[in-house]
Amino acid sequence: MTITHSPKRPVQATEKQPLEDVTAVILAGGMARRMNGQDKGLIEYHGTPMVNGISNALENQCKNIMINANRNIERYKALGFDVFSDELKDYQGPLSGMYTALEKLKTNWLVTVPCDGPFIDAHYVHRMCQAVAQDRRQLAVASFDNRLQPVYALIHKDLRPSLGAFLETGERKIDRWYRQHSFSVVHFNDSQKMFININTPEQLTDVETKYSKE
Repeated sequence: MTITHSPKRPVQATEKQPLEDVTAVILAGGMARRMNGQDKGLIEYHGTPMVNGISNALENQCKNIMINANRNIERYKALGFDVFSDELKDYQGPLSGMYTALEKLKTNWLVTVPCDGPFIDAHYVHRMCQAVAQDRRQLAVASFDNRLQPVYALIHKDLRPSLGAFLETGERKIDRWYRQHSFSVVHFNDSQKMFININTPEQLTDVETKYSKE
């Protein structure tokens, strides 16, 4: 069962779910085949690596930040955050990064974002936290236009064994794992830009042309 939320205004985390108990992970562990193999987190958007802008946006919302990367580790470490690689080898997708992040977690909650989405809603973490607090769920997933945005999620640390068992079956589809649990769907229909992902050189040019640096 899913429970949906579509806040009309920014919300604050409740006492049941303080933001200090949340760690954000930027998922930068992919192969980026459509980007000609370039490390997307380090690709410059308006002259600045995308991971820089994303981490800056998250620092305004979340006390703890980690980066999941499988190459260019030292460049990511230079940003001053904890950096880790997937426990599973051979670039097995975002669930692999989430699984390792849950093992590294020092808080109760993990909030996830991809490294190729330069527009993070200013109230993203707040909204996700409010949803799980209100619904008493261990999982929330963002949505736009009634479509799940599965790499934007809030996950409780207790779900790590479930995710590990799922990965052991050979499954890598995020949505299929989510469907094993009751979760909140948090609508961001007022934040269309947040789900613009830059996957190709052509998309990078188009997005830079359409939007100014933020």
